[in-house]
Amino acid sequence: MVLFDLPVDTTEDRRNYRHFRKKLIREGFYMMQYSVYVRVCATRQSAKFLERRIANNVPESGLVQTLIVTEKQYQDMHFLAGEENHDIINSGERTIVI
Repeated sequence: MVLFDLPVDTTEDRRNYRHFRKKLIREGFYMMQYSVYVRVCATRQSAKFLERRIANNVPESGLVQTLIVTEKQYQDMHFLAGEENHDIINSGERTIVI
């Protein structure tokens, strides 16, 4: 899970924001909420590798955080308001093709 708060005050800030967001999408992340993107990784090692790749594209200003949770922890998420995003599989019942 990648959570970020990037400035969008100047033209350069907005360009950096777009570049970072597009990089996340190219890496297979889905937008869960504004500035909260998630992706499933097969192993903790692959998650750490992906975290390092993202770190190479972080803009100089703003805040970017990552959080690695297990599928079980993610499944325990409760929706208190709003509708579930069905683009994101919130279940352990998935198939990984290698």
